Amino acid sequence: MKMKLIIPILTFFFISSSIQAADVPTKKDPEKDQLILYVLKNILTRGHYVQKDLNDTFSEHVYNEFINSLDPSKRYFTQEDLKEFSKYKYQIDNQLKDANLDFYKLVYGRFLEKIKKAKQTYAALLEQPFNYNKKEEIDIDYEKVPFAQNENELLNHWRKQLKLQILSRVQDAEQQQEEKYKKDKKTVKKSFKELEKEARAEVLKNMEDLYIRIEELQNSDWYSTFLNSVVSGFDPHTTYMSPRTKSRFDQDMSGKLEGIGARLQKEGIYTKIVELISGGPAWKQGDLEPGDIILGVAQGDGEPLDIVGMRLDDAITFIKGKKGTEVRLTVKKKIDGSTKVIPIVRDIVELEETFVKSSIVEKDGKKYGVINLPKFYIDFKDTKKRNAASDMKQEIERLKKEGVEGLIVDLRNNGGGSLKTVIDIGGLFIDEGPIVQVKYRGEPAIIKNDTDSKIHWSGPLVVMVNEMSASASEIFAAAMQDYGRAVVIGGKQTYGKGTVQNVLPLNYYVSKYPDDLGALKMTIQKFYRINGGSTQIEGVYSDIAMPDRYSYMEFGERDLDGALPWDSVKKANYNKVNSYTNFNQVISNSKQRINVNPKFVSINEYAKWLKKNQDDNTYSLNYKDYKKASKVRQDEAKKFKDIFKFDSKLSFESPTYEKPLFKNDTVLKDKREAWHKNLKKDIYLNEALNVLSELKMNKNYELVKK
Repeated sequence: MKMKLIIPILTFFFISSSIQAADVPTKKDPEKDQLILYVLKNILTRGHYVQKDLNDTFSEHVYNEFINSLDPSKRYFTQEDLKEFSKYKYQIDNQLKDANLDFYKLVYGRFLEKIKKAKQTYAALLEQPFNYNKKEEIDIDYEKVPFAQNENELLNHWRKQLKLQILSRVQDAEQQQEEKYKKDKKTVKKSFKELEKEARAEVLKNMEDLYIRIEELQNSDWYSTFLNSVVSGFDPHTTYMSPRTKSRFDQDMSGKLEGIGARLQKEGIYTKIVELISGGPAWKQGDLEPGDIILGVAQGDGEPLDIVGMRLDDAITFIKGKKGTEVRLTVKKKIDGSTKVIPIVRDIVELEETFVKSSIVEKDGKKYGVINLPKFYIDFKDTKKRNAASDMKQEIERLKKEGVEGLIVDLRNNGGGSLKTVIDIGGLFIDEGPIVQVKYRGEPAIIKNDTDSKIHWSGPLVVMVNEMSASASEIFAAAMQDYGRAVVIGGKQTYGKGTVQNVLPLNYYVSKYPDDLGALKMTIQKFYRINGGSTQIEGVYSDIAMPDRYSYMEFGERDLDGALPWDSVKKANYNKVNSYTNFNQVISNSKQRINVNPKFVSINEYAKWLKKNQDDNTYSLNYKDYKKASKVRQDEAKKFKDIFKFDSKLSFESPTYEKPLFKNDTVLKDKREAWHKNLKKDIYLNEALNVLSELKMNKNYELVKK
């Protein structure tokens, strides 16, 4: 399944004010839905980075996107329905120009009819046991599975989907009672018949809960789905935000939140993980990842509540909770499609955890600094407050006083942030010169320069990235790579998001309209490296690529439908500094170590196994065959259980300035100790330190110790 991952917005710009209230139809008291559509169409056609024609191709995109968004599991519509819908397949572009909603009304109306019928369908199917001895399969790659030909075939689709849910529950129940029996031989085992009956009852209850929630959704909820089908025709990062969604987006994250520390997004009927807040409970627990879908939520060891189809606001109320309480999330993993229960103890999530922090480690008699930068943060409302650039500068000065002889800047899982801060941070490692190029539609690229002539760190530098490093992270890594200032080490390539979005409240373009119309998050710029190449799609290729779980997965901007293409602009005027005398030798040494390291070899095999499972979406609906295949997968997974267990034997500690703070702030002390413990077990950081220790500076870039 291809992802529609929203990476945090890089920076804020304003498009031309040529789209004014005068552009709104002069029709008195226009319908709100038509008005929103009209304003969106005007903003997009005039301000989006891509000048896109509203033609038959665009119409076909909206047609497919809306139908698939309403019915991602192919449960409702048939080929007969599509035949009726298809009269609008190449007419939607014309309807958009006139703010005509006939296509939406037809499909949405049919969808409501199908929802009512579905309640009768699943109830009837779940009255009796299925035939679990029948040799049959189900393909759950619903993007490739065609819609049912007719109502009879649709009924068969329903039967198979429900049967798969029951098989999964029965197998889980059998495994749980086997575990109990191993601990207590007096445990009474239930028969397959008893477990199957309980499973059907559970599935029925979950389906009833699901459809109660679906029926609670209003026209505005489904209309937002339609509007996003329209705006996604420009690119996957352009989205319409309803007033409720915009309100969540605007929440001040500088306060304290009690929960798991994750940003969630609604995608169709699913709740998806968009981002983990660095240092938060989910981030510390380690199993939850961006792109994962939450299927159910249980409070402690209670029964899980199915949240598929639930409003995002309602889902969040079940996931959030008081500090110290446990929530168990039933999650469909993005990486391999497997279902996993992830227990997380809620805690207070503080913005402090997204700030720069550093650690000192001694290796082979030399001190090195590790700086973790989770985000390129800035407060646009009050620029006097701390920001990533000033914090990074201060941290470098502190580490220099500690006598460190090399720096690692860790940008793994850093999804971006402010353009200004990444330019300023890049300038800490060079004298003067360009850091990035930005480009509006139809205009030449603008070169953004560092203007501070002072080099705050001129010693050995390693930049760590992975597939989740995006936007500003890619700008920094690319600049350091283009200048020859740092070794970039990590995954094969970074995420590849080289675009900028701006949030535009629609009411700005409609004077004195009484209701909140929501907002449009729209792509308005693209980024380019100083060597001229875009970071879009390609991202930044690491100088040293280390195997990880994403090595062979469909992951990143290049795997998003409708992502803007890679291109290039004129190279900026800059001089490569070539900081190191042995750069190529260090790269070669590292690659040799990685190739023969048993841990990295195993991780590479694990990545191949994950890819194989990602591509295998077919399940047997014969219970014996289903159990057999599940056991094979579980046995294979056991081989990789300990591949990430590692101990570098190194000791990490906080800089001197931080230690007195621990006397009055035991929470900070505990957090730093937990971080240092994780650094010690980080095989990727260990190799980055190996690289850092081998780098030898050119005489013009000797270490500054002040």
